[in-house]
Amino acid sequence: MALPAAAFAPSSVSSTSDDLDGMFDLAPVSLWIEDYGDLKRKLDGWRAEGVTDLVAHLSADPQRVSDCMALLKVLRVNQHTLRLFAADSQQTLLGALDRVFRGDMSATVVHELDQLWRGQLTFESETVNYALDGRRLDVRVRARVLPGHEDSWSRVLVSLDDVTERVAAQRLRDESAKHARSLFDRSPVSLWVEDFSAVRSLLESIRTRGITDFATFIKVHPEFVTRCMQEIRVIDVNHETLRMFGAPDLQTLLGNISRVFRDEMRESFAEQLQDLWNGKTVQQREVLNYSLSGEALNIHMQFAVQDDRLDTWDLVLVSLVDITARKKAEAYLEYLGKHDVLTQLCNRTYYTEELNRLSRKGPWPVSIVAIDLNGLKQINDHEGHAAGDSLLRRMGEVLDKAVDPPAWPARIGGDEFAVLLPMTDERGAEAMRERILTLLEMNNQFHAGQSGHALSLAIGLATCHGEESLETALQRADRAMYADKARHYEGAGVERRQA
Repeated sequence: MALPAAAFAPSSVSSTSDDLDGMFDLAPVSLWIEDYGDLKRKLDGWRAEGVTDLVAHLSADPQRVSDCMALLKVLRVNQHTLRLFAADSQQTLLGALDRVFRGDMSATVVHELDQLWRGQLTFESETVNYALDGRRLDVRVRARVLPGHEDSWSRVLVSLDDVTERVAAQRLRDESAKHARSLFDRSPVSLWVEDFSAVRSLLESIRTRGITDFATFIKVHPEFVTRCMQEIRVIDVNHETLRMFGAPDLQTLLGNISRVFRDEMRESFAEQLQDLWNGKTVQQREVLNYSLSGEALNIHMQFAVQDDRLDTWDLVLVSLVDITARKKAEAYLEYLGKHDVLTQLCNRTYYTEELNRLSRKGPWPVSIVAIDLNGLKQINDHEGHAAGDSLLRRMGEVLDKAVDPPAWPARIGGDEFAVLLPMTDERGAEAMRERILTLLEMNNQFHAGQSGHALSLAIGLATCHGEESLETALQRADRAMYADKARHYEGAGVERRQA
């Protein structure tokens, strides 16, 4: 015969209670049973006094937070809690709560109290506790007023999840990110983080259309290069970038990006696209950019798609080094290598190189004007080299104004000058002589009254049509120049060696 259910009730209740106790004590998380009754009465009292904003009320007097924490009563903890906090017993733990809950926890507590104040019977937060052996514990706190105690808050179940490792890992990641950001911002070179994913899509779209000769494609469709330039998305730049381009902030720079990348940049970007088409995702080249003030900037650019983004190109690092000063220095050194410092005309080295080039290739005819400055030695001997240098500089001014490209003048010796005239026959050479003499007269009218010295030239002409060597024509021009010089000295009654 079956027994009535009531016969099992007492033992069932007892068994259930034991089970719950066992589950609480053996739970693999830290569990606390606490009494928030005194805290509720405290909050109700403040509400009766007219407090409406608990956060503001607590912030006005930090002692109020401490008073609230003192009202919380820990009734029971489980075994996992004792292990977590390195306590040998509940009594030991409860007697050392001031060592467990220390440091600045006020911000977390205020958040928890505010949730309860607003009528929530559950709350959660992250805070820092300390084990009795001194270990710092980052914990995730979850609390719930147990059913049946909603009016009194006399029983609250609190669970603590040890998230120390996660928080430490996050802290390490944050520190690494902060360090990386600092290196990025403070780098002495311009750094750009860019997204080339849209450019990649455009390249793939034409590849799928069967295009294989990309170089020919962009020559026929230059608008494709422009489209790709427009699809680059700048994610971030560093401080040096803003300084280099004269931008107060990122927004200003991006709003004027068309002023930065223009003119010659299109050609270099086309080369960059060609390399990307061929799979070259790490590149370097020299380019020309412009600051927002319009100043030309010679740039050494390094471009690299990040290794983990080779399938998307959505993260590209570009570094720019301003080499404008170096380029100017190189240009000046190159200029000095080919020009006479005193007269600013081409020097003998450049003259010889061009003479050899014209000897091989022409274009014919090539005329040569050989020029010698009369009286320079006499001026140097009697008035010093400063006076002589002044005559040489004036000679440079005359020839610079008289000669237009593709012809050019050169100082090939102390008082010797020459003009090479490609594609110029005898008539053109004679016209050049007349032009030089005309400008010489104008120069003398302006300067001779100030210095007391007039420029005087001996000039010889020769034209090579390609049948003879250019060297032979040069010798003819020299002979003609010396004959003119001899006539000058004879007319002046001065021995050449004295002049």
